[in-house]
Parts: sequence; structure tokens; C-alpha cells
Amino acid sequence: MRIISMASTIRPSLLGCVSASPRFPVVSRNLSRSTLCFSHVTQSKLLTLRRGVSCLGVAESGKASTAATEEDLLKWVKDDNRRMLHVVYRVGDLDRTIKFYTECLGMKLLRKRDIPEEKYTNAFLGYGPEDSHFVIELTYNYGVDKYDIGAGFGHFGIAVDDVAKTVELIKAKGGKVTREPGAVKGGKTVIAFIEDPDGYKFELLERGPTPEPLCQVMLRVGDLDRSIKFYEKVESYEILAFGMELLRTRDNPEYKYTIAMMGYGPEDKTAVLELTYNYGVTEYDKGIAYAQIAIGTDDVYKTAEAVKLFGGKITREPGPLPGISTKITACLDPDGWKSVFVDNVDFLKELDVCLQYTIAMMGYGPEDKTAVLELTYNYGVTEYDKGNAYAQIAIGTDDVYKTAEAVKLFGGKITREPGPLPGISTKITACLDPDGWKSVFVDNVDFLKELE
Repeated sequence: MRIISMASTIRPSLLGCVSASPRFPVVSRNLSRSTLCFSHVTQSKLLTLRRGVSCLGVAESGKASTAATEEDLLKWVKDDNRRMLHVVYRVGDLDRTIKFYTECLGMKLLRKRDIPEEKYTNAFLGYGPEDSHFVIELTYNYGVDKYDIGAGFGHFGIAVDDVAKTVELIKAKGGKVTREPGAVKGGKTVIAFIEDPDGYKFELLERGPTPEPLCQVMLRVGDLDRSIKFYEKVESYEILAFGMELLRTRDNPEYKYTIAMMGYGPEDKTAVLELTYNYGVTEYDKGIAYAQIAIGTDDVYKTAEAVKLFGGKITREPGPLPGISTKITACLDPDGWKSVFVDNVDFLKELDVCLQYTIAMMGYGPEDKTAVLELTYNYGVTEYDKGNAYAQIAIGTDDVYKTAEAVKLFGGKITREPGPLPGISTKITACLDPDGWKSVFVDNVDFLKELE
């Protein structure tokens, strides 16, 4: 057998195909541990198995900071490199939520991790890599299919090019629209509101292209001035716990509410926190569904000192998480909303910027003379979003029928039973490996006939 090229179509056209060129010697795939056992299906050989660590310049973080003077601490908060990393909340059906977010809201599944010993699974979704974008972290706790969202959580905001078009797509997929597209009350921005399968609300905002489509988290507070003072920084060094900027406020006396937009950068380029005060309401039921926002910091120890200095309640003292080196600290704001500060360097390590991996080189001959398949396993990653661009590898065989039998025998999934393609005599069979990567086996004699 050998690897041959194949066009990415529903009915593969083999005309004009040639053997793999030495200029393109490697096909690389990400995989889980289970894939290596699939090598027994054919005469493919394990050419190379290599483990490695590819560090991309991530420095070691320092030791715990010593107690600083108040003035130094204020200045440090002002200069700290902070960014909203992700928002965490609980869902009752992880696969259902992933399907809704990817198909209706255009997000990508970035990674997924299962922690069976603690009986929960996380999925990270968003519009770009975690090292540069604000993303969603979903938590599924085994056996829990419903949560009380409460009245304190408001919504998430997503910027889209065309609100009406997005709403039509969501309707077509069975999504729930709670406010039809239209201008915001008292303004010109076109918005709409929808609900995901768990009842979380999303505000769709019509904007031009933006580097941060997942752009808002809205929480309700009982005292807006108090909350602003807790989150905000002021240039005179009267800097408060979170070091955010007050980007704008808007009072709506007609509808009896006031909002404040807080963040670490402008609204059109970064994710922001929208705090809403409803006249006369001083307390909210927060439910148990929404969990927290994670924020990056250069020093969790100094951050914890600043939070304490300005009246925040530390719920987890700064230090490394059990079993891993990532340092965090957690706190509550005056309304009881939780935030977790994460060490910036440790966060990048978690994202495999310092990547631990194993690769296996598979093929039908030596790497320097034939095309090979490079399989990569990144430690701890068990699933990948495959997109819809990459299609398959085509492999020549003397008998597609026997090949299909062998694939079935070793646990492969046949997606096309062996036989000739409609309209031509070329016999093929197609299968998926344990990770869902597709391969097509093509009869050698028929393939050569197509090339004549």
C-alpha cells in the first residue's frame, strides 16, 4: 500500500492524481491516545515515536511577593498586565450546548477536558485562541442536568455583522429568540436577545468587524457607585482592586436603570464587564449556574493584597492549584460576584505554549523516500474540532473488500462499503479512525486506469 492524493469532493475524482510529492513529505494530524492501535489495520509501520517539550519562551514565574507598602501596591495594580481570560458557568448537557454555540453562534470548540475522578467535564469555546481572546468555559457536573440561573446574572454579549441574519439562523436551528432585532431603546445600535438551551441570555449587537466578538458579561449589582469603586482604577493612584477602567455610564430614568461599562481596554476591541443597577433593587438571587470570570495577572499574591485593601473578600488565598503549578487567587466583589485571578505565565503554560507532546511517524516506507503520516498527541487533550476543510487521505490497495474487512476487524468505522463509484469502475472503501479522521482506500488497478 501507499498514500495517494485525492480531491476533496463527495464523489472523489481521481483523474490527474499523482503519488505524493517529496515536496510535501508529511501529513500531520492531532490525535488521542487511542489512534496508535489503529495502525494494525494495514501494513503501515510505526517509523518514529518521539516525545518532546517545545517551549516557546515562557519564563518561570517568581516566588510569592513580599508584602508591599500601600503606595507601591496601588502603583503595581495600575501597571499590572490584566486581561479578562474566560467566563465560567455550568450547563446541564455539554454536547447540546456545544452544538448550539458552534452551529448557531459561530463559536469554535477550542478544547475539552474530562476529570472523571472529580466527576466533571470542561469545554472551552470562543472565536479565537485562548491566549489572545476572551472565551467561555462550560462546566458539566456528572448527573446534573439543570441549574437555577437566578435573577442577578444578566447576559453575555456577542458582536455580529448582521443581527437579523444571525437571528434567522438561530430560529432555523430551533433556538429561542426573546427580543426581535431592532434599535436599542434610546439609541441606534441594532440588538436582539436569544436564549441558549440552558436559559442563558445572549445579547446580539450589530457591529463592524471586531477582534473580540464575545464582548460582554452583564451582571446586576445593588449599588453601582460601590461596584465602580471596587473595579475601577483612577490615575491619581486611588486605584482599586480590579484596576479596570470605567469606559462609560448610561442612566435610563425612563426605564429606571443605570449601566456602567468596565474593562481593560476599549469596548470595540476587548471584552468588558457591564454592571447594571435597577432603581431600588439592592440584592439579587444569584442562583448556582453562573460561576465566575477569570482575569490574568502578573502576581496573584499582590493582587490578593490589593483586593483585601479595598474591601474585597478573598475566598481562596493565593497559591498553586493542587496537582498543577498554576497559581490563582479568588475573591468576591461587594455584591458577591466571584472572580478568579490567574498567573499570566502559568496560564500560558496551561495552554501548551510550553507544549508537552508525543508524535508518531507512520508510513509504508522510509521517511526520506515516501510520504508519511505524522500523528501528534498533546498531553491531556482528548478531542479536537476538525472543521470542514480537511477531507481525507487516499491509500492504494490491491483489494478494497479485504481492506474493509480488516478495518472492521480492528475497530475502524466503515463510512462507505467497498464497491465501484457511481458512473465509473473505480472501486473504493472509506473509513474513520478512532479520532474521526477519514481515509479512502482505492483499488490500485482501477486507480492506474483512471490515470491513463
